[in-house]
Amino acid sequence: MLSKSFSVIIRNKIKPFKRVIRVDSDKSISIRSFLIGAISEDISTIKNVLESDDVFSTIDCLKKLGVNIKKVKSGSYKIYGKGLGSFCAKKNLKLDFGNSGTASRLLISILSTTPNIEIIVSGDKSLKKRSMKKLIYLMSEFGATFLPKNKYYFPLKLISSQIPIGIEYKAGVSAQLKSAVILAGLNSFGNTKITEVSRSRDHTENMLFKNKNAIQIKSNFKKNIKIFGKQQLRKLDITVPGDPSSAAFFTALALLNNQSDLKIKNVGLNKTRIGFYHLLKKHGAIIKYDNFKKQNNEVRGDILIKTGNLKSIRASKAYYAIATDEYPILFVMAALIKGTSVFTGIKSLAEKESNRIKEMQNILHQIGVKSISSTDSLKIFGKGIFNAENKKITVPNLGDHRICMSAFVLALLTGARTRIKNFETVNTSSPSFLKIMKNLGAKFEIKK
Repeated sequence: MLSKSFSVIIRNKIKPFKRVIRVDSDKSISIRSFLIGAISEDISTIKNVLESDDVFSTIDCLKKLGVNIKKVKSGSYKIYGKGLGSFCAKKNLKLDFGNSGTASRLLISILSTTPNIEIIVSGDKSLKKRSMKKLIYLMSEFGATFLPKNKYYFPLKLISSQIPIGIEYKAGVSAQLKSAVILAGLNSFGNTKITEVSRSRDHTENMLFKNKNAIQIKSNFKKNIKIFGKQQLRKLDITVPGDPSSAAFFTALALLNNQSDLKIKNVGLNKTRIGFYHLLKKHGAIIKYDNFKKQNNEVRGDILIKTGNLKSIRASKAYYAIATDEYPILFVMAALIKGTSVFTGIKSLAEKESNRIKEMQNILHQIGVKSISSTDSLKIFGKGIFNAENKKITVPNLGDHRICMSAFVLALLTGARTRIKNFETVNTSSPSFLKIMKNLGAKFEIKK
């Protein structure tokens, strides 16, 4: 069930805090768990699931495809796997993915190589603005058809391939496209080969690692993934860790809020997900990791953060793939660190839920922070921590959870009188965000 619309108003700066918190569970792993569990054999068990709008959209779509999913208790689910190629749907069934780009791209890839599928795929207002062109081209290589031809935005009609054949693919920075090829290849004839040139999130590979019959991974200078089609997949038993992307906003707040100390427990510390933390440590941030453990081929642990003096940020293209979701909050931090920060290789940010380069520039401009952008870069002239109580920030309905969360942190650190419209979009990834902020001492008002 989608959240009702509301705005958030912030008028006061946050005071120093010393707290221990837990953040919402990882969205990427939660969504993939349901999708892979559904095409596996037997009954998969997923615990500590993120119960957010994006995950609920995923569950709803799978149920429409005949998958039996039962909630055992809060955050715990059983998925009765149908096996590869076993989804069924009435002709012209409509699947609505809501705001989830991950669920849409990955489930479409599974359906593209599932026989006798002819359905309509769509999403909310925000998702309809996001191009599916690259995904369509890839799934067309497997033999799937999308109508109308030469249209790349939802709604679309998907007609699956009747005889899908494995492909060869050179993966870039998009983990979703890499995962899409992996998932489509699982039910294709022959082998699918992927060469990863730029490192990206590897949750899909990690989730499939026990299936040596279906996937082979070799990592030398480049990562090579080989998918052996038409092999049965083993059931999953997963406990989802905390989301490092959700944790990033609280980390930024603690780093910049004078005399603050924060511990975030049980967060996913997968190397492909902690570029944000690595980048900030490189620029003087006091961040430490503790209580490392490995479960389901995923590293997790605690993050310890203390306020400190940060240097202006230089983020090269290499950081984009391992810190994609954190760039809006990095832009906020750059504005509040003295000196000029430069971000390059970021052109894909314009294709997210909103144009994150342009929208963050608009927000920073409202409190007098200057910036210069090109198609692929952004330069922010940071002022250091300053008082903006005489300034106003208004964030319109962008349908972008990361922009909403970033503006919220900016308001708490500067005191700018801020109104963030349609804040319910944050529930797609971090439904506990406001509750945690309140626990840290943030004062805000909700307007419905």
